[in-house]
Amino acid sequence: MRDHDLPALERRSRGKSRFDDDEPQFLKRGRPTEPLADPDSEPDPDTGERWSSWDDAVHGPHPHPAWLVTELAAKDTELGVLKTGKEADVHLVRRAVPDTDRSCLLAVKRYRDPEHRLFHRDAGYLEGRRVRRSRENRAMAGRTAFGRQMIAGQWAAAEFAALARLWEIGAGHDRIAVPYPVQLRGTELMLEFVGDAESGEAAPRLAQLRPDPGELRDLWAQLVEALRVLARAGYAHGDLSPYNLLVHQGRLVVIDLPQVVDVVANPQGPEFLARDVRVVGAWFAARGLPAEQVDPAVLTGELLHEAGLR
Repeated sequence: MRDHDLPALERRSRGKSRFDDDEPQFLKRGRPTEPLADPDSEPDPDTGERWSSWDDAVHGPHPHPAWLVTELAAKDTELGVLKTGKEADVHLVRRAVPDTDRSCLLAVKRYRDPEHRLFHRDAGYLEGRRVRRSRENRAMAGRTAFGRQMIAGQWAAAEFAALARLWEIGAGHDRIAVPYPVQLRGTELMLEFVGDAESGEAAPRLAQLRPDPGELRDLWAQLVEALRVLARAGYAHGDLSPYNLLVHQGRLVVIDLPQVVDVVANPQGPEFLARDVRVVGAWFAARGLPAEQVDPAVLTGELLHEAGLR
């Protein structure tokens, strides 16, 4: 990946934030920090199509996957809602080049309008993500309309950047599966659709499954490895549960990372990490995995060691 395409999330000196949102690299190129006003953004009333927004968005890591449609002649068609949430809704979109067989499905995460978003627990997550300009700091602290928009932008940018970093890590020798981050445009994040490309059916969440003992052990092993990779990168998921882990063709996929926590820069980082372990460990233990395999204290200690905190 070229340095100017994405913000660097490599580990810096101890105690220094990796989430410095004062003009991150991909916004220094003049990218907008709020949704764009585009006369072509409204769908055609007859077909539901709109022109692809690829040309005015921040792109995911290079090389782009072969399945991804990047042609500027492509059009996006809304196919429905995959998930609604307190902070964002996820839509299913087909991006296709007319009169060709080039198409792909995308999951499009749209953070809610600042007047309707619920910032119910954001203070703890935002520690370690600093904006140096005092006006923005005051607006965020006071939850003004502008401040809420700034926070929404931070969530989108943080999730995009973390997914980009983890995608690159997962493409190497470390084992972690995340959706490919296709593009970021304001507070709209386009991601790889994880599921059946023919039917448009999303992969089930871990919470929906009742795995047999062998599958349970394999999924736990995948999860522990993913947590180790996150910790080595300096991250805790921050809100990990069986509801933001997908299982696609036997592969565990980590999703929903807007609240990703820097375990070094955030004073509460180790607590977020410990909570992640407790929540998912309890789910596996309740489904029959031996308690000694899911001991939260042991795994948390190992992960803190991976993060360089022990």
